[in-house]
Amino acid sequence: MAETAKSEMSLRDFFGPQGLLARCHPQYEFRPGQLEMAEGVERAFHEKRHLAVEAGTGTGKTLAYLIPALRSGRRVIISTGTKNLQEQLFFKDIPFLQKHLNGEIRACYMKGRSNFLCRQKLYDLENQPVLKGLEELDHYARIRDWEKQTETGDRAELTDLPEPVPLWPRLDARRDTCTGQKCPQFERCFITGMHRRAAESELVIVNHHLFFADLAVRADDFASILPEYTAVIFDEAHELEDVASQYFGTRVSNYRLEELVRDTENILSLKGLAERRLARLLRQLRTQAEGFFELFPAEEGRFAFDNREQFLERAGEGYQALLEKLRSLEVALASLREKPEEIFNLIRRASELRQELKFLLEGQDRAFVFWFERRGRGVFLQATPINVAQILRERLFERYDTIVLTSATLAVGGRFDYLKQRLGFRTAEEKVLAPHFDYERQALLYISEHLPDIRTPAFIAEAADEISRLLEASRGRAFVLFTSISQMQEIFRRVAQRVSFPLLLQGTAPRTALLDRFRQTPSAVLFATASFWQGVDVQGPQLSSVIIDRLPFAVPTDPVVRARIQALTEDGHNAFAEYQTPEAIIALKQGFGRLIRARSDRGLLAILDNRILRKQYGRLFLESLPPYRVTSDLSEVRRFLDEG
Repeated sequence: MAETAKSEMSLRDFFGPQGLLARCHPQYEFRPGQLEMAEGVERAFHEKRHLAVEAGTGTGKTLAYLIPALRSGRRVIISTGTKNLQEQLFFKDIPFLQKHLNGEIRACYMKGRSNFLCRQKLYDLENQPVLKGLEELDHYARIRDWEKQTETGDRAELTDLPEPVPLWPRLDARRDTCTGQKCPQFERCFITGMHRRAAESELVIVNHHLFFADLAVRADDFASILPEYTAVIFDEAHELEDVASQYFGTRVSNYRLEELVRDTENILSLKGLAERRLARLLRQLRTQAEGFFELFPAEEGRFAFDNREQFLERAGEGYQALLEKLRSLEVALASLREKPEEIFNLIRRASELRQELKFLLEGQDRAFVFWFERRGRGVFLQATPINVAQILRERLFERYDTIVLTSATLAVGGRFDYLKQRLGFRTAEEKVLAPHFDYERQALLYISEHLPDIRTPAFIAEAADEISRLLEASRGRAFVLFTSISQMQEIFRRVAQRVSFPLLLQGTAPRTALLDRFRQTPSAVLFATASFWQGVDVQGPQLSSVIIDRLPFAVPTDPVVRARIQALTEDGHNAFAEYQTPEAIIALKQGFGRLIRARSDRGLLAILDNRILRKQYGRLFLESLPPYRVTSDLSEVRRFLDEG
């Protein structure tokens, strides 16, 4: 551990006006909130208690938790919501601290297994006829050459390969095809190496998906991914409920069935075990699976699966045939005389799929909501916990003595009641840090008081006119954010006829490409939905306006949202006040958070949904936002933007 970090030096000696950071950080400025947060995190470690802290953009929260974590003398898991933050911590913040703290910091950056190459798979494919086409042969050769020199086996190092590469899933180290300690390459395995580095580290940096994937299997003491720990820091903790719900639920898709068939065919071929009867069985399983998933409606979207009994009356024969084919595959593989470890993996996968399908189609657990989604070619059957609070209370908050939750958007009305209710923790020190930015000077909140109610047919045309006026005032340079894809597309079409600025539309190019184009195109305007509401950073005048069409209440007909509303109502709670409104407030704070990212930033925040002024709950929205100056006067908007 870095000697300076664990010395008797006080946190003020790190973060204060004449402290270590002031002497060595090129962008240093004293942030009282940063010091306050660091003291709170250190107290949580020392007293072995939980902490929830809302730290707005500009606080410098990563260093505020990194230094106390290093001083704690404990192994700390740091879990982030985005890959960008994970990389910033490991490749920027930790090297900076290591350089200036006079000692080694033992840190490890862990990612999901599919990011890593499996050496045994690579060797197995050498000179195999399953490699087809010049392009695939070229990709294989480049990966083979890279394997000889890489230390990590991380796919991210292969920057000269296109994304995606169809060959990669046949070479990655995902658990489904891993033979563990029985693999000839176990000692040289990149996953083994990552686990060893983690076991020797004081800081282990992961993302929320990897953390909860581990927590879900750790409960069964089987196949845990992370090393032992007693403390966790969750950055971007507002995402925890959604991510935890995925990993404590069940999901089966047509892709999983196809992967099982394809992996079985490949392994049987590579191991010289291919037989005519198995080939015929796999063809039948593939056909049966395709027929079963075709029974679901063709319309894209998420739908409640409330009618499972009626579905089984209509599709029961195909469903039972699919279960029987999976069982037949288990038996056929088990009957092979020669069974390398990969065969046992395939038997386990077939059994898991069969049992999970039975739960999804026949399960009666009222703690879950059953639903399905069609997305492109994919059909996903899902069972999601209606409430993860009790699961997280038992498996996380009561099992580990120090959990730190931080984000720029955690509190509602200055309180953490909503977070505690949804995540299940009862006691914690709670902090809402004062904003670092001068929001009254840097931002103006405009509310379109004169527009019709957003639920009326007249809204779209008038909203398009209002957006055009706002874009003229800001000279483009805007994000226009929507809660509905169809409304985004319709308003985009109307605005495109009114303004001359370069307009970009979500869905016309990959997310990263659109952001790059936005940053590089003067006066550009990006029309987008939920995926651009968070994790996007555009500093400077290129982004001078964020316009939001409506208060971002979750769609009440979404199967998971509907089930949670119903559960709260049946328990005597006011679901709108206790769930829907707080969720929308946090989403709105995330959307507005795209604008002011530095002290030099200045710009307009606009919301076209005047329910924030007309409805009683609107006051809670305004109280939860930073102290923006508020207006409904378009001429004041023009003056403010002209001053910038």
